[in-house]
Amino acid sequence: MKRVSLAVTLAAATALSVQAASAQTLKTVKDRGQLSCGVSGGLPGFSSPDDKGNWTGIDVDICRGIAAAIFDDPSKVKFVPLSAKDRFTALQSGEIDVLSRNTTWTLSRDTSLGANFTGVTYYDGQGFLVKKSLKVNSALELNSASVCVQTGTTTEQNLADYFKGNNMKYEVIAFAGADETVKAYETGRCDVFTSDVSQLYAQRLKLANPADHVVLPEIISKEPLGPMVRHGDDQWFDIVKWALFAQINAEELGVTQKNVDEMAKSDKPDLKRAFGTDGNLGEQLGLTKDWFSRIIKAVGNYGEMYDRNVGAGSKLQIARGLNNLWNKGGIQYAPPIR
Repeated sequence: MKRVSLAVTLAAATALSVQAASAQTLKTVKDRGQLSCGVSGGLPGFSSPDDKGNWTGIDVDICRGIAAAIFDDPSKVKFVPLSAKDRFTALQSGEIDVLSRNTTWTLSRDTSLGANFTGVTYYDGQGFLVKKSLKVNSALELNSASVCVQTGTTTEQNLADYFKGNNMKYEVIAFAGADETVKAYETGRCDVFTSDVSQLYAQRLKLANPADHVVLPEIISKEPLGPMVRHGDDQWFDIVKWALFAQINAEELGVTQKNVDEMAKSDKPDLKRAFGTDGNLGEQLGLTKDWFSRIIKAVGNYGEMYDRNVGAGSKLQIARGLNNLWNKGGIQYAPPIR
């Protein structure tokens, strides 16, 4: 009996310990009074500050949505600009609560960094930027081209695989930094510039005459981008994950920044669950009943976020493509709120 009693006691203690640990990040964020969010130093459309220090972009809005869900105030975020080299260390050390920095979800990163990806904010892939004057309409017409790439990335391997797979020859012209690579392309040191498509659109804006350049239609790799959180805090993992899922579900349900208050009055079961008028799903996350409406009021649904940052309402003008909802020809999809 003593052994059974001891086992029960240990199990109860372990459960309490796990429960305490699971709420650690949320408590830390609340006690601090703001969310610490790791972003890039300046990638238009994803995370970029203006000359007054105001941040915009998809990755920025993800963090604002989380802050809105917790504090009902999307401004309670400290944005920490990080290099590609430093981003994972900042998350591991606790300097930031969430990494939202155009980071590709891969197996090695999911298993070796002590962190979890929470979803896909943007389905990206490697592509090619060329001058319109070359009159090239497809990457399959790039045989014997010289290609500018940035070293230290997966770009070179993807490039080699694509050209070898299509029996084409090419010349690599490599540079250490992104700005160097773009400058070399613009001055004619190579025929083509290759990188993730979202970055091609962003870098094209920096060229003297952006309209003279075109992104070719071929996508030669999978680059699903998404936020990351540290291992060991399931509650925080759920909060960050469902902040994104809320935006995706909102677009599917027809909920926008403008109609959110009106839609909250709906008698439809799926909307009642989302808005917290039926059930306690918000409390199960460790948030309030109105967590869903807080996020949508602050940053809009996924489609609104996409359009203003990288889509039709932005300078980048990137078509939705794979980032369209699953029922509109894309693959963007979120589990249901129920």
